[in-house]
Amino acid sequence: MTKSVGPTNTSVGRTSLVLLLVIALLNTMGITIIIPIVPFLTLQYLAHPNNLAVIVGWLTATYGICQLIAAPGLGVLSDRFGRRPILFICLLGSAFGYLILGLGGALWLLFLGRIIDGLTGGNISVLFGYVADLTEPKDRGKYFGLLGSAAGVGSLIGPVLGGLLATINDRAPFLAAAGLLLFTLVWGYFVLPESLNNEHRITSISLNELNPLKQLASAFRWANIRWLLLAWFLYAFPVGMLQATFTVLMKDSLGFNATQASLVITVLGAVDILVQGVLVSWFLTRLGNIRLGLIALVLVGISYLVLGSIAFLATPILLLAGIILFAGSGSLVENALRGLISEMVGQHEQGRVSGATQALQSLGWVAGPLIGGFIYTAWGHFQVYASASLITILAIVCIRIALPLLQRYQAKEQTSGGEQEAALLSNEEN
Repeated sequence: MTKSVGPTNTSVGRTSLVLLLVIALLNTMGITIIIPIVPFLTLQYLAHPNNLAVIVGWLTATYGICQLIAAPGLGVLSDRFGRRPILFICLLGSAFGYLILGLGGALWLLFLGRIIDGLTGGNISVLFGYVADLTEPKDRGKYFGLLGSAAGVGSLIGPVLGGLLATINDRAPFLAAAGLLLFTLVWGYFVLPESLNNEHRITSISLNELNPLKQLASAFRWANIRWLLLAWFLYAFPVGMLQATFTVLMKDSLGFNATQASLVITVLGAVDILVQGVLVSWFLTRLGNIRLGLIALVLVGISYLVLGSIAFLATPILLLAGIILFAGSGSLVENALRGLISEMVGQHEQGRVSGATQALQSLGWVAGPLIGGFIYTAWGHFQVYASASLITILAIVCIRIALPLLQRYQAKEQTSGGEQEAALLSNEEN
């Protein structure tokens, strides 16, 4: 197999890169428009409203399962057939999925829409492949960051737009998302060229490369980061619980409608962007990955308890405090844990480790909504957030177990760095 190792179409590179950033923004807007609305739309098709959290959990998990199955294959297929056709299939599939959700008519149609969107929802990996084709290796990190930033802006705008459209009716955000993605597809069809030339495409695809469980099966083969990877999963798991129950909690405890819920989720996104863009480097410089990761996980655990307390004390003040604390500390956890995991493996294994962490996160976002929805319905509203806090404590325990190994590695690196510096000084003196 051969793959592209540099830019393949530099004459259109700049125009294409700008368009890819716009596609990332519009695509994420289309996805996040519907987030606060799903529970309210689902409620229309339930004979027993008390089952809402369970059904939303299954809808969320269904999307995650389908994306977990399809995402590895979409990247490989784009290496074989080119980025352009796979990207357009993804956009068309997502638009069709949202259209089914918007037209609705029955609960099974909501699940069908989530399945279709999940199977074609891995287009961000195709966008990253596009950027890799059009840029030099030394510039890719910068453009990957710009692509992530564009997606972040889209995730901030989407819930606001969804909330405004929800004032029309609960179907409007889904139909708008479908229209937005179809517009992106048509625009890209006429403007966006193929970035991967035929000579740089792989010539065959093995079934093993399409296996979604491959990365999960190999995730714990690195003995020196097993506890860190487990901590990563135990952080992602309760986030999945929150995804399935948070809007339902706002509806049940505070009487929020879709527009009000969307504004809260917008606050979450704004805090996340602020922390990621401004505060992460400041905290990392002063605390380091280990201390920052531990402190931030403690704050995440507290944020779950604050949010769960809304079930007893229904006040927006607790909601705002909890969501700001969760969004800010969660961003710090992700950066600190990624940094620790990355430090502990060699340069040649960074890609595989990144894939393993992504697979574990996806697994957490599949299992979390299912368990969270069940606990919310069977045990109580506060209990699901207390459980999330307890699971976060287990993540802290995993990092504490890994601490001796982390400290030995850092001491070794400092000693190695000191010896290299001494050798350089000695050579200069000689």
